[in-house]
Amino acid sequence: MNNSKIYLSLGMQSGFEKEYISKALDDNWITSGGPNVDNFENELQNYLGENSFVTALNSGTSAIHLALILLGVEKGDEVICQTMTFSASANPILYQGAIPVFIDSEQETWNICPEKLEIAIKDRIKKGKKPKAIIAVHLYGNPYKVDEIHAVADRYQIPIIEDSAEALGSSYKGKKCGTFGILGVLSFNGNKIITTSSGGALISNSKEFKEKAIFYATQSKDDTVHYQHSEIGYNYRMSNICAGVGLGQMKILEGNVIKRRENYNFYKEIFKEIAAVELFEVLNEDYFSSYWLNTILINTENSDKNTENLRLALEAKNIESRPLWKPMHLQPIFKKYPYYGTTVAENLFKKGLCLPSGSNLTMYDKNRIREVITTFFK
Repeated sequence: MNNSKIYLSLGMQSGFEKEYISKALDDNWITSGGPNVDNFENELQNYLGENSFVTALNSGTSAIHLALILLGVEKGDEVICQTMTFSASANPILYQGAIPVFIDSEQETWNICPEKLEIAIKDRIKKGKKPKAIIAVHLYGNPYKVDEIHAVADRYQIPIIEDSAEALGSSYKGKKCGTFGILGVLSFNGNKIITTSSGGALISNSKEFKEKAIFYATQSKDDTVHYQHSEIGYNYRMSNICAGVGLGQMKILEGNVIKRRENYNFYKEIFKEIAAVELFEVLNEDYFSSYWLNTILINTENSDKNTENLRLALEAKNIESRPLWKPMHLQPIFKKYPYYGTTVAENLFKKGLCLPSGSNLTMYDKNRIREVITTFFK
């Protein structure tokens, strides 16, 4: 019996990556920037739609950092951030010496709560500290409440940085995630819908933002023959080799989204007869999720039937799963900063589990997963 490890989310090759990488090697273009980078940005811009200007970078974290810089966030400024997310959403706030203000989730999309967001903004303004930006996240590929969140942000004229690191391929009312805010962020880490091995992108709604982002990402070199620098710069540009991987991956982007959504249907079939489990799904037809990761909540009074025991049962069969993100306001590095909310995100963390969701899951893999889950809940 094949007992090879089933991972939570692995990259899947298209077969075209070598072509673009070989071209870069043949042309000896093996540094940052280059033809593959330009072409990768163009393909992403075409995919995302009109008025999407893409800057390819070495990580999604770099993209968030540059977004904060472009919005003028400085030491002592406050930046609102969704608490239910990966730490990379919040770390760049500290890079700038700014202060994160964390907001609880709402139950329907698990993302930033519009009510708590407005309460926080009003309170920070009352304290004389109007937030400089809002970082909102499309968690696990599921869009946040775009209309409600942007209405609050517009009311107080606070720009949104849209963290779509987990949501390439997702959309709201037909518009791609990553294109709603003034600035958006993508990740191409090895576990995402498509990968560049490591990498990310900053999406902006203006050519000026893109040009400035490239300037900062390439060490802020002034327009002179010699090396002159009038602003702090960063080594954040994507390499031509990594962009070659990305170009090959773009050929299977739509196919990968279809496969991830097929995984969702697979889990929906399993859990329809298990009352204790709630499979996370979109709120209504306005929301289209790539279901980058399929996630569940276990709601039962049986203390043995909890997420940790299910995780261990899967692990015993060489199947990877993991808890939901631990909220940022509960993290040791962030617990001293302001938090607005109750225990929604905290309860999601306690009850939630991410299940294997890779685009390369085979039927054999799925049968192994099904057997463990059904046996566990018998």
